[in-house]
Amino acid sequence: MSRRPKQILLVTGMSGAGKSTVLRTLEDLGWEIVDNLPLLLLNRLLDTAPAEGSDSDDERPLALGIGSQTRGFDAESIVQRIKRLREDHEHNLGALFLECAGSELERRYSETRRRHPLAQDRPAIDGIMRERELLAPLKQWSNRLIDTTDLSANELAQEIRSTFSGEGLGQTTLSVLSFGFSRGLPRNADLVLDMRFLKNPHWVDNLRPGTGQDADVAAYIASDPAYAAAITQIESLLLLLLPRYQAEGKAYVTIAFGCTGGRHRSVHVAERIAARLRHEGFSPTVTHRDLRTAPQDSLEGAPLVA
Repeated sequence: MSRRPKQILLVTGMSGAGKSTVLRTLEDLGWEIVDNLPLLLLNRLLDTAPAEGSDSDDERPLALGIGSQTRGFDAESIVQRIKRLREDHEHNLGALFLECAGSELERRYSETRRRHPLAQDRPAIDGIMRERELLAPLKQWSNRLIDTTDLSANELAQEIRSTFSGEGLGQTTLSVLSFGFSRGLPRNADLVLDMRFLKNPHWVDNLRPGTGQDADVAAYIASDPAYAAAITQIESLLLLLLPRYQAEGKAYVTIAFGCTGGRHRSVHVAERIAARLRHEGFSPTVTHRDLRTAPQDSLEGAPLVA
């Protein structure tokens, strides 16, 4: 079965200009990444069926890292081969060239103590000058160019995210979790919010068997004088933070709401917050870790005196 990626991007440029950063960032955005693949094998790659268990109609964008170290590298022949791929197979194929000033590349090689791949036994500047000549045809053919001379790795990653995220790519996977403190903190939670300041339905006889998903339990929790103001501020905080997490490229964010037993207050607030986030365009997955545990007075502690 032929694979038909919506987009193929050739990532090339000067060694030390940030190709690894670009490829890692694209991978985080959901692209398929292949680095230093001999171009003789490109047709075979495109004709390879998706791996077992993957989407049979895998149309993820594909990024190909290529440079002077790629086996059989010849810039002119690479340009011709890619042109034929675009014409013969109608792939949406472009190229990103990473440029950088020679003085800055020299500084980077000096700081990392790495040897330039084209100057193993000579000064790095010799390899830089040689590579610039070799890559000239690719640079001229590329339809995108980023000069990384004055960019940090983080700034380059930000630019790649803003340019190539696309619809459905680069979205943070958002999870909302409820839990009981009496059964331990959840692992891998990014934000933990304690709901034990709210009135506890466990100490109301007819509410104790229920959960935060029941209307009467939810109404009781929402009647707490602090509820409305607290929830409003929590929602405002999350709506401020979540776009920032996504802009920074954070792939997963878990927001955990805790109460004592994990059956009433945390469950209700998790459902309430998730509904608000969906309304704002997010797609959270909701999990109630301790919802099915049996209620126990010994876990809940003494009830608050009214």
